[in-house]
Parts: sequence; C-alpha cells; structure tokens
Amino acid sequence: MPKPLSADLLAQRGLKLSHLRLMAALAESGQISLAAGQIGTTQPAASRLLAEVERIVGTPVHQRTGRGMSLTAVGQALAARAQRIQMELRDAARDMSEVASGSAGHVRIGSVTGPAIDRVLPTLRNARLTAPQVTVEVVVSPSDLLCEQLLAGRLDFVIGRLPEGPSRDLFTLAPIATEPVSLVVRKGHPLANHPNPTPQDLLAYDWVMPPPESLLSRAVHARLRASGMPSPPQRLSTASFLLIFALLQQSNAIAPLARAVVTSFSAHPDAPYVELAVDLGIEVETFGLVTRADAILPPVAARLAREIQNMVIV
Repeated sequence: MPKPLSADLLAQRGLKLSHLRLMAALAESGQISLAAGQIGTTQPAASRLLAEVERIVGTPVHQRTGRGMSLTAVGQALAARAQRIQMELRDAARDMSEVASGSAGHVRIGSVTGPAIDRVLPTLRNARLTAPQVTVEVVVSPSDLLCEQLLAGRLDFVIGRLPEGPSRDLFTLAPIATEPVSLVVRKGHPLANHPNPTPQDLLAYDWVMPPPESLLSRAVHARLRASGMPSPPQRLSTASFLLIFALLQQSNAIAPLARAVVTSFSAHPDAPYVELAVDLGIEVETFGLVTRADAILPPVAARLAREIQNMVIV
C-alpha cells in the first residue's frame, strides 16, 4: 500500500517552489510551452520539472490531449494549492514591503502634552489616509516618565525632553522646537476681552500651575523674575489638565499652559475658554525626538518620527 502523502513527505522527496510555480502556470495556460514562459524557463526545463512533480507525488498529474495537455484530478488539486501558495507569497511580499517602507505596522509613541496636540495628532490624522495599515498607541505624560517607558522598551520613541540625572546618557535627543506658553481663562472672565492686560491685571488673580519642580512652573517663574514681576498668587498646584480646566470654568483663575493646548481648547467660537491677549514671552525649554542611544527605529516608526519632526506649525 503506497505511503500516504504528507507535507513532510513532499518536502523530503524534494518538492520545491519551482514545481509549484509550474503547476500554477499549467492550470492557467493548459500548455507546457506557455507555462514555461510564465515562470521564465525553457520548455525542456519545464518538462523536467513536470516529470519531477510526478515522481514526487507518485502519480500522474497531467495527461496528453489532442490540443496539448490537461491536468489530472491529482494535478488539479496540487495546482489549486500551488495557486493559493503563490497568492500568499505575493501577499507576504507586499506585507514585508509595506513594513519596510513604513506604510504598515504598529508604533508606540510617547509625548508631552503640547507636541502631542500640534504635532503627533496631525501626523496620525495624515497617516490614517496615507498609511491605513499603521496602528498607533500614544502615551501622554511628563518626559521623565516617558523616558522610563522608552528605556523599558514599551515605547518606540518620545517627543519630549531628556530626563535629569545620569540616565540622560542612555538617550539621544534630536531637538525640534521650544514650547511657547499662553495664558488661558474661562469665557466671561474679567480679562477675557481685555485688549492688552497689564502685569498688575494678571497678578490680581490666582494662577493655577503644575507643582514648582515642573518645567512649566520653572519657566513661568523664571520669565516673570526676568521681567521684574513677582510670582503670581497660587493656591493650587496640579499636573492634571482635567482639574486645571475644571477650576478655570468655576473661578477667575488664570492658567499658563502650552500654547498648543490653549489654542486647541479656545479656538472655536463656542469654546468655554479664552486665550488672553498678552504674550509674556514664556517658553519651556526645547523638546525633541528622544530615542534610546543604541536604538534603530523600525521603518514605520522612523517614518512617523520624521513626519513629526518636519511638521511646519502655523
């Protein structure tokens, strides 16, 4: 009794991709000469491949006809599978090409708040159209926490700043821009429609900011000191944007926030918040593309990183 065929047995007997390509071509053309042309070989070479297939399978896969040849039932079964394998290989090649070109894959991005709004979000919106096979996870947090996740391999790259301390040497920073700061209040605030609030006007109200050690608070206090202004009254410190905006809605507090955040929450005519018409020249230090010092980004991550870096902010 002949040994039942199996994938291992076919491989052991020498079934190769060239055999499968020939069978798929024979199913399409019905002629050995045409099939040979399709797979880029000569007719004698194709005939030898066909003979090898029949030796490996152990039964005829073709039969002569008056007008050429046709596949037997066994040949048709093998050819059908060969065509499917050809299709899968084409799909695999396309998938690998898309991954290599940066048009498919999964990317994990960390970002501080301002760039997350005016750089990461527009980049992802564009990627939905130009690279629909790309999926993205975004973590928004302070830079030191993001860099911890980057070092642990949970993020591909960070749009932020280097952490303090000796761990800075474990990262590479490609600078992008400084982060301007604006002042925001609720709609209906006494200063909301003021054309040019003075320092005295601003210091008449509580300011709500992150804790004193945060980059934003340090930048605010440093700029106010450089301008000869005292520190603003501040009865609440919080890093929670949700709490800051809730407090703004319920009081006359002023919040210094990244301009991208302020614009996002105040630009619409019906928005409940207003950006004050004053620029104190407050900027948080330069942020950039942070990667692990020894990292080579996957193509899809590198593509998104480049688009974030090169984005023109208007």
